[in-house]
Amino acid sequence: MNPFFCAEASRQADEDIIGSGTNYSTYILVECPTPWAANAFDSKSLPNNLKTLVEEVKQSQRSIRFLLLAPNKSQPTNGTKVLIFEQEQGGLSRGYQKHEFNVAQIEQVAGIVEQYLAGESPDCEEETDETRDILVCTHGSHDKCCARYGNPFYREALKIVAELSLSKVRIWQASHFGGHRFAPTAIDFPDGRYYGGLKRDSFISILTRTGDIECLKKVYRGWSILPTSMQVLERELILLSGWDWFHYKVTGRILKQSFNNSFIKAELTFEKPDSSIYTYRAQLVRDENKTMRLRGSCGAMKESEFVKYYVDNLTESSGKPTPFDISKNPDFGTVA
Repeated sequence: MNPFFCAEASRQADEDIIGSGTNYSTYILVECPTPWAANAFDSKSLPNNLKTLVEEVKQSQRSIRFLLLAPNKSQPTNGTKVLIFEQEQGGLSRGYQKHEFNVAQIEQVAGIVEQYLAGESPDCEEETDETRDILVCTHGSHDKCCARYGNPFYREALKIVAELSLSKVRIWQASHFGGHRFAPTAIDFPDGRYYGGLKRDSFISILTRTGDIECLKKVYRGWSILPTSMQVLERELILLSGWDWFHYKVTGRILKQSFNNSFIKAELTFEKPDSSIYTYRAQLVRDENKTMRLRGSCGAMKESEFVKYYVDNLTESSGKPTPFDISKNPDFGTVA
């Protein structure tokens, strides 16, 4: 009997991966030596004070995600690095703001994080260099697809960054952040955008923001600052505007939804670098052709339903000139 791999099953089913970028206002990433336990924060190398803090934050139901990072072999540091990405406040946003701290020992991490979450200035060195930090899930003890597909892609990603001489790009091995059936999967910070099913060509396009924008139809999981159901709308606007979209500030909100979420009315506003602002509204309709039942992980015993949406009736709602001709995109439903 052939072993089951959830990522293979998802690809064979031709699952649309958009709408799987989980939504958090803050990510806290901690360097921690491997191996990691299946539940990363049960790992032996984590001190008890950090385990306790993670559990307390979880119980508080704050929109905070803790992740572990394997020590960066290409850019090693003495001690332990803590990266905190906090969503930009005030409406329109390009993603997250980074705070990077270096501490001498991992036992000090909990105190630093507690100070930060309390709004205090942590008692340690803060790095101010601008970097692009890309997390690749290689957490094989959580799901074997993340080892089978994540590890080789991590090594390939390091090679690509070196080939392109991208000195400000760091590639990290990360603990589980969801979507292992899309392995190899990644989060790109400070944007906070999720990707899956990555290959060499698509990754180069994402790194350089060049090439065929259509590759995002297969590899873009969604943006963490937007509700998951709205991420399909953002993808459509990316496909219309091209790589320039990644320079825009964006905000979105759900205006109305049916009791079973089969129909959602959504609004997305974006600001271009020239300060022009546009607002679009659309209906997000449950796509019966793409909604499917799959085993969500290698260890899942039962199938789960994964609801997909399509964009219908996309309209520019402010009466201003539109930056692109939405009638030329055949992927939309009814265009008003």
